[in-house]
Amino acid sequence: MEIKKELSPDQNEATFITLKTRFEENMNRHRGLEWDKVQARLESNTGKLWSLHEMERTGGEPDVVGYDSQSGEFIFYDCSPESPKGRRSICYDREALESRKEHKPGNSAIDMADEMGIKILSEDQYRELQAIGSFDLKTSSWVETPAAIREHGGAIFCDRRYDHVFVYHNGADSYYAARGFRGLLRV
Repeated sequence: MEIKKELSPDQNEATFITLKTRFEENMNRHRGLEWDKVQARLESNTGKLWSLHEMERTGGEPDVVGYDSQSGEFIFYDCSPESPKGRRSICYDREALESRKEHKPGNSAIDMADEMGIKILSEDQYRELQAIGSFDLKTSSWVETPAAIREHGGAIFCDRRYDHVFVYHNGADSYYAARGFRGLLRV
C-alpha cells in the first residue's frame, strides 16, 4: 500500500503552528535564523512538510538546528528529550529484520526513516545535537552505522549518560523498548 504523502489544509496549518511555536521557544538551537524564511522554504516544498509532520506524529519534535549556506537548506533534527516514542522497539535495518527467525520487531530504523522521507542521524550529527541540549538521558538512538561494522552484523547506537555522549554496538537485529532513532531533514 502506497502512503499518501500530502497533508490536508488543517494538518498543514497545525504543523506550521507547532513548528513555529517550537522554533520561537528554542531560539538557542538556531541563533540568527528567522522563522519567516523557514516557513517560506517549507511552503514551496510540501513533501518536506509532510516529512516534518511524520517526524512530529511519531514523537520526534523536529526543530531547525542549522542552515547550509551553500545549498540554502534549513536543517531539522528530532529534538524530543528522549528517542521518539513512535519509533522505538525496532531493529536497525531490513536485513536485520529479515534475519530474525522469531520475535521480529514491527519495523527497522532505516525503513522507517525512508518511509518518512528523512535520514537517520550519523554519529557526528548526534554529537552536534547533544551540543545544543541534553537528549536521550533514559533512552538510546540508533545512528547511521559504517558499512564495515554492518558487514559483521553489528550496528551502533548512542545515548547521553553522566553528561557524556556514549557510542555502543549491538547486533543490528536487536531491539529494545527504550531504543529508537532520531532523524534529520534538509529543507
